[in-house]
Amino acid sequence: MQTVWLTGAEWLAVLRIGLGLWWLESWRHKDKKGWFERGTGIAWAADVAAEHKWPQVKKGFDTVVAPRPKAMAYVVVYAELALGLGLVVGFLTPVALVGGLLLNLLYLVLMIHDWAEQGQNAMMALISLVALLAMSWQTWSLDSAIGLF
Repeated sequence: MQTVWLTGAEWLAVLRIGLGLWWLESWRHKDKKGWFERGTGIAWAADVAAEHKWPQVKKGFDTVVAPRPKAMAYVVVYAELALGLGLVVGFLTPVALVGGLLLNLLYLVLMIHDWAEQGQNAMMALISLVALLAMSWQTWSLDSAIGLF
């Protein structure tokens, strides 16, 4: 594959690292005190789920998230941090890509009515899929350096 400046594999690594930085920014800008102490993130998601046009979303939220709001706040916030770090350094990259893809699809379903959120989650999911199928961990990654995948 002919490209300008970098090889195709290096461009895929750039894409993977950029996606990781996007996850890290999502983690960085969250009001952690609000999420952990006041429950603002889960309360907001509960409001969205309650008004969702698909009843399965509210039922799923009430079954999985509502009984354990504090734990789920930590899961969401630290999942974004773990995804970002894993993708930037290329550690357990396929796991991070699948996890990120699933989280973006979950966000996509939850925010079905918000077109601004849809664009971000759709792009992140697409990048995850491309990086996964193109095995972007083969270049500039700890996975490659230690022969994990």
